[in-house]
Amino acid sequence: MAAPMPTLDEEKLQRGLGLKEASSIIVGTIIGTGIFIVPNTIARAVEAPGLVFAVWLLAGGLSLLGAFTYAELGAAFSRVGGEYVYLRLAYGPLWGFLYGWTQFLVIKTGSIAALAAGFAIYLGHFLPLSERGNKIAAIACLLVLSLVNCRGVRVGGAVQAGLTVLKLVLILGLVGLAFALGEGTTAHYRPMWPEMVREDWFGRFGIAMVAALWAYDGWNNVNMVAGEIAHPARTIPRALVLGTLVVILVYLLANLAYFYVLPIAAIQASERVAAEAIERVLGAPGATIVSLAILISILGALNGSILSGARIFYAMAADGLFFKQIARVHERFRVPHVAILAQAAWASLLAASGTYEQLFTYVIFAAWVFYGLTTVGCLFLRRKFPEVERPFRTPGYPVAPLLFGGLALALTVSTFVGAPRESAIGLGIMLSGLPAYALWKRKRSHDPI
Repeated sequence: MAAPMPTLDEEKLQRGLGLKEASSIIVGTIIGTGIFIVPNTIARAVEAPGLVFAVWLLAGGLSLLGAFTYAELGAAFSRVGGEYVYLRLAYGPLWGFLYGWTQFLVIKTGSIAALAAGFAIYLGHFLPLSERGNKIAAIACLLVLSLVNCRGVRVGGAVQAGLTVLKLVLILGLVGLAFALGEGTTAHYRPMWPEMVREDWFGRFGIAMVAALWAYDGWNNVNMVAGEIAHPARTIPRALVLGTLVVILVYLLANLAYFYVLPIAAIQASERVAAEAIERVLGAPGATIVSLAILISILGALNGSILSGARIFYAMAADGLFFKQIARVHERFRVPHVAILAQAAWASLLAASGTYEQLFTYVIFAAWVFYGLTTVGCLFLRRKFPEVERPFRTPGYPVAPLLFGGLALALTVSTFVGAPRESAIGLGIMLSGLPAYALWKRKRSHDPI
């Protein structure tokens, strides 16, 4: 079978993202609010410092397996659209469309809305807002960043790199202060392991893993802008591996700092673990500093999501499987500006009508379905397109993609069991793409060539 024909991405868009920007998309998108709030969930589930660190390491390792597979796909098929491209090539256009449809209705726009809602919540520490004010602030934030990204991929990439560096400086600075100024003790790390094994340990460990994997979510975003990355065969694998390893290191250092300052009982009791730890170190001003760090962290994750997500819908429209206008590229700035604005409009509606928790549940269920299909799809793509050059090959192939695909399936089932109503809504939205696909496919067949 012949290699898939290239699209016009390279001609219309600009390959203006280098290793720094690509790595920043990964690091900046992954590190949002998770590291500030998830440690509480994990500590309550596994109840021992050693198991907490084991969860963070295992979840990081599994995320790295996914990143390895995506590195192969991104280097071999360097076009904008990410999973949309891989699913379309591996399973056919219907699966690519269902992915893009669900991304637009729930996954990407829901994630953007949830991040914007989180930004408004933490903004309340500096500027008290009403419920209506929170929604206005959330929408204003995502609209401003969307307009910034309409000014060109270099501009969006530069903003992403700047926010990511600032985020890392703030987080690592807080970690350093916790060790340097905190009246902590290494005794908080003991006992490392639980004295007795609980009967429900497996289920509790699973809950902790789901929370940690949510905190690691976002490493796939760089593949969505593969068609705008310079030297993608080299840059994408390096960015994925480097970015994921940096996040693993930052998460481990942050948890070491939390446990140095706080005993595990305090971590289990506080839903504001980072704020609690820094308040112990700096007093009342600590809460303000942590709130600022979280705001910067959310902005980086939000900008990365806006930058990457719009490329999915552009790729769909360019294939005739979405609204035609969304395939337009700005003549001067060479970005899919209509796709960016359409994404912002729908995300604004979600931010105005839904809650952070509901959106989060919809996102997790739908996202992991496609993560699993994409990683397993790597096996199909090797067979369907053996002649395509693969500058990077997945280490541990085929075990790595199969293992990650199995993990994705397990998480999907777990989420459905734990939140059946919300997951059913997500599934319904996904399946609503079937008549939409039939409509666009019919329209495309009747368009003049």
